[in-house]
Amino acid sequence: MHRVRRGRALLRTAFLIPAAVSYVAGALLWKMCLFNSLPAGIANTVGGWFGAEPAAWLQTTSPPLYWVALVTLRLWLQVGFYMVLFLAGLQAVPRDVDEAAALDGASGLRLLRSITLPMLRNTSVAVLMLQFIAAFQAFDEFYNLFNSGQSGLGSAPVRTPLMHLYSTAMSDQNYGLGSAGAFLLTALIVGVTLLQGRITGFGKAEG
Repeated sequence: MHRVRRGRALLRTAFLIPAAVSYVAGALLWKMCLFNSLPAGIANTVGGWFGAEPAAWLQTTSPPLYWVALVTLRLWLQVGFYMVLFLAGLQAVPRDVDEAAALDGASGLRLLRSITLPMLRNTSVAVLMLQFIAAFQAFDEFYNLFNSGQSGLGSAPVRTPLMHLYSTAMSDQNYGLGSAGAFLLTALIVGVTLLQGRITGFGKAEG
């Protein structure tokens, strides 16, 4: 994406568009079209071309196939946004640094390991922090993907911290405990983010 010359704007737009899709819409698309557990579903249709039997993707099975739906959904929704961050980091790398490294014989993996990745350190740490926060904020895709709105949160094979808080505050109507849990979750995210920034030295000027 950084070096492509033809169709650059089209390719970047194609990767970025899913980032504008809501998690609710994405989860419903995955559940109703891609991994709907019906023989006519897209995932089962593609699997049938290779002789695989129709699978119940979003049910508690062995192996747990629902992780395929979860991981592909989050990748589709998030890759475009983080691609933009890394593209910005790559464009901030001075061109003369790459040229000097090339003159010294660095190329390929050596150039990536010795020049590109160190220059993207702050970007990588920022993405790691954002992913950590997003992991604790995950709710919409789990709630809608596993049909928790109709069958209850207890039917979901995976439960996130926000799902626990929602179940406590809304389903059990224990608003005090739910509010306390929300404050604790916020404190946990802030504390670990600050600790992570201190360990990685994020935001410090490079000497």
